[in-house]
Amino acid sequence: MGERFELPAELNIYSALDTRDALLAWVTEQGAHGRDFLEISAREVAEVDGSGLQLLAALSNMEQSWRLVEASEVFLDACRTMGFSAWLDGRYLKTGNGGA
Repeated sequence: MGERFELPAELNIYSALDTRDALLAWVTEQGAHGRDFLEISAREVAEVDGSGLQLLAALSNMEQSWRLVEASEVFLDACRTMGFSAWLDGRYLKTGNGGA
């Protein structure tokens, strides 16, 4: 597997444009290297809102599959609250407390 994409500490409306641009560039680069499954880390996310989660929801509609491999408690709580629990697959996910 290639490198992971590290989501920023502030995954919110204020960072959404920069994060989107970085994420799309990374997805393109990974695709050019033949990677068909991408790994995303949210271990450093300390603040997240709907705009931040919407970026990942949009990624879910692209051709390449992805999975969350690490997540902060803040990110986990936001996913559960907003109905994105499907992203929290315990087979792949590492958290600070040992599991999702």
